[in-house]
Amino acid sequence: MRRNDSKVSAEELHPTQRSGSRRSSSQRSKRQESNRRPKTILLVEDEAFVREVAREVLSRAGYRVLTAANATEATQLFREQSGEIQLLLTDVVLPDRNGCDLALELSALHGTITSIFVSGYPENSITKGGLKQAGWFYLPKPFSIASLMQKINEALPSAVARPR
Repeated sequence: MRRNDSKVSAEELHPTQRSGSRRSSSQRSKRQESNRRPKTILLVEDEAFVREVAREVLSRAGYRVLTAANATEATQLFREQSGEIQLLLTDVVLPDRNGCDLALELSALHGTITSIFVSGYPENSITKGGLKQAGWFYLPKPFSIASLMQKINEALPSAVARPR
């Protein structure tokens, strides 16, 4: 994440909520009901600075954010939340496992989880390892707040709702 992104507009934090968009009353009602409870993101990043900045940005944008410094912590949080997590936002390179393996493990526990993989490595070297799964997205480092929010908005509509 770029450290110089100090000013953030409401549109950057909520790019899909633009004034002037026309929706039927039933669409607005469904959206309002789904917005009452914030979406939960499991953020897995081993760099403390990046993890904290991303957590703060996502929290301010209205998301519930659970953070983990490695795949082991992430798996524990995922088990404790029992299907409440709509999105996995993870670094590809983690100290104890790679992010793709983590996403596969979490999917085995509770069904498919929509995932965004963040990496400073070129996309083509990552996608060779299987990033082409449905519901998997890639965000290159460094990234801006706007590009992070855009990628989350792209990924969340494909998030799989899990039964309770």
